[in-house]
Amino acid sequence: MASRQLNRIKLIPNPKYKRSGLKSYVYLLNKYGFNPTMEGPYHFGNKIHQQGKHGLHKLVGGRASVQKTLQKTAASGEAGEVTAEDQQNDSEYLCPVTIGTPGQTFNLDFDTGSADLWMFSTELPKATITAAGNNHTIYNPKDSSTYKATKGASWKISYGDGSSASGTVGTDNVTIGGLTIKNQTIELAKTLSAQFSSGVGDGLLGLAFSAINTVTPGPAHTPVENMISQDDISSSEELFTANLGSWRDASDPDAGESFYTFGYVDQAPLQAAGVTTPYYTPVDSSQGFWMFDSASASVNGQSIARTGNTAIADTGTTLALVDDATCKAIYAAIPGSSYDSTQQGYVFPSTVTADQLPVVTFAVGGQQFAVQKEDLAFADGGNGNVYGGIQSRGDMTFDILGDTFLKSIYAIFDLGNTRFGAVQRSEPTQNLAPPQGS
Repeated sequence: MASRQLNRIKLIPNPKYKRSGLKSYVYLLNKYGFNPTMEGPYHFGNKIHQQGKHGLHKLVGGRASVQKTLQKTAASGEAGEVTAEDQQNDSEYLCPVTIGTPGQTFNLDFDTGSADLWMFSTELPKATITAAGNNHTIYNPKDSSTYKATKGASWKISYGDGSSASGTVGTDNVTIGGLTIKNQTIELAKTLSAQFSSGVGDGLLGLAFSAINTVTPGPAHTPVENMISQDDISSSEELFTANLGSWRDASDPDAGESFYTFGYVDQAPLQAAGVTTPYYTPVDSSQGFWMFDSASASVNGQSIARTGNTAIADTGTTLALVDDATCKAIYAAIPGSSYDSTQQGYVFPSTVTADQLPVVTFAVGGQQFAVQKEDLAFADGGNGNVYGGIQSRGDMTFDILGDTFLKSIYAIFDLGNTRFGAVQRSEPTQNLAPPQGS
């Protein structure tokens, strides 16, 4: 490995991000396609898709197919379409990444729940580029001397509401935290549904395993996989880490700083926790996710057996989604909590204090890790309530441990050893002030 300076990549808080519990939940319904098991306006239903010639206002003739589509039930009882306005399409954190020669800086969403690296490009329709205005950096392959088009390759991400992002494929130099990855596969957006184009970020950088990359023919290797194959990082530390902070912790010793590292484990979080090594557990990457055993949880010290349960660590998800029985046990321990079917989630009074909130833990392999009490309160729930940070996973067979959980640990994603590491973080104060931007 060539000698180089490895640096923290500081995350940029998105100033326009507005927390919404229901919109964040709908985004996850859309992304993962699970069926809700709790009452609420959003659900999956069958929609007939007609393939044929265009008539005056619709397709006629040809074949018809039935597609599973995310739908919203209106007050009238009729099922309608889910629009961009119904869901959270923005990212709370963005990371600067330099692409091309000369380099252009793009603010991307780092997502361990996906494996594509795509960005806004000049191949988008003029109307989309004009609408983006000065809010996005647009990648122009003609401006980079190191760009090479990949003939015959394409990519497409599709979600449960029928929205999609797609385009062409090429390679270019990508620099992340002082490391330059040569000939990294990049995906140029040519079409973007409103759900993809309405956020502040310039695209997404997936950090899951390449098995779920959407490039065809493919899949394409992810940036971290290429860091390893190009010897950009040491063979003893073929990994990246995530330390997600919060505006709530501005007065704490770490000032709520958020960062990623590539190729090394930052020692500051370990020192703050009083440990010398992280706790590690094996990862099952067969589905493309950072999945590990999570066979138990606890609420105020009362263990909840969850035999055979697994969880994934997803930095692209704000909430934590777990099974219904565990959800019920958590909120049963919070005074005044209730399930609000209009918001399809659990809420509790904003007057609840930190000492009234339960200690909630989830197993990472064979060790329990606690959720910071302040992160049990996610967003304004209206009527003097807050929307909880832990909600139902519906009929999914595994948990999604997003930022609500990940903010409580220093997370190590170790590709070289196919394992996930965790260090418990402890904030000296628990800030239950109303969530900003709600």
